[in-house]
Amino acid sequence: MLAPIAAFARVAHHASFTRAAAELGVSPSALSQTLRKLERSLGVRLLDRSTRRVGVTEMGQRFLAQTQPSLASLALAIEGLNESRDQPSGVLRINLSRTAADIVVMPHLTAFLDAFPDITLDLHCDNALLDIVAGGFDAGIRLGENLAQDVVAVPLGGRHRIATVASPRYLAGRTVPRTPHDLAGHRCLNARLGGGIYRWEYSHNGRDVEIEVQGPLISNDGDTLLAAVRAGAGIACAFGVQVEDDIAAGRLMPLLKPWWPTFPGFCLYHPSRAHVPRKLRVFIDFMQARLQR
Repeated sequence: MLAPIAAFARVAHHASFTRAAAELGVSPSALSQTLRKLERSLGVRLLDRSTRRVGVTEMGQRFLAQTQPSLASLALAIEGLNESRDQPSGVLRINLSRTAADIVVMPHLTAFLDAFPDITLDLHCDNALLDIVAGGFDAGIRLGENLAQDVVAVPLGGRHRIATVASPRYLAGRTVPRTPHDLAGHRCLNARLGGGIYRWEYSHNGRDVEIEVQGPLISNDGDTLLAAVRAGAGIACAFGVQVEDDIAAGRLMPLLKPWWPTFPGFCLYHPSRAHVPRKLRVFIDFMQARLQR
């Protein structure tokens, strides 16, 4: 009965048969059937099902609270067995922003998977700064300045500049901005971050400036904003490393370059020094070595 109970815990966590089934590697219909058999064997209804969502009943909440410590102990025991094997293995769940995925992880993803074939990376891209413990993640990757004080932060790579760019198509027939305040006369493409709409930041001769810009597009996805700026929709901000090839090829033009600010780099963070799973340790060591080069 242990496997069905563990499956119930994942459905309760995701509030979704589809997402839980994807994590467990089974079909949603098979998972639903497993949970119905568990409910029949226990003689109680654990889940409230509807066409839109899956909720946990009062009895289900009580049952979940009583079984979670045992499930956590079992997970640690399995992790201990995995740690004793020659090759690190298991699912490594990391919560990170889409930008962190593009800049930090994706350039080195294939090399990591080749080096550690028994590790499955589960990358959850989300701009919101989530509680990684409550979300069941091993670690997160964010800009260092955004992290809470009670986490262990490991730097991944160096500092980054935030570039302001536009396409030649957009700039044709328009006055090129010379200072951040000139952006008021332009179409600016805004980023929606976890804390709201991003206020464009600049720094020049020791003076820091924040500008609230206006424009016809807002997106929480960096790739969407970059596609729009390449198409000539307006001016946008991006990490310099994301647009350096576009600038070199002439697809994008750098604007306000003397004002571009520099930020601390990305950090991988996790909740405790007491127990760092081997799969996470090798990921940290691998990424640090690659990014330092």
